[in-house]
Amino acid sequence: MTGKSQKPAGYEAAMAELEQIVADMEAGKLTLEQSLAAYKRGAELLAFCRGRLEDAQQQVRVLEDGLLKEFSAGDAS
Repeated sequence: MTGKSQKPAGYEAAMAELEQIVADMEAGKLTLEQSLAAYKRGAELLAFCRGRLEDAQQQVRVLEDGLLKEFSAGDAS
């Protein structure tokens, strides 16, 4: 664990790093100081992932409002 935080390359990379942190913490591989640093990094990664998910949800809302709203079951016949 380094002292400086790096922005993950993307959602999947952040999730993979977060999963590794959780595995290391659960396995008891870390000292107290390392555990605290890992917890901080995990919180940063979690916030990043939540932000990416919120962005994706907003994009879906825009698509639903613009494109999917015009579709109705009556048009399928």
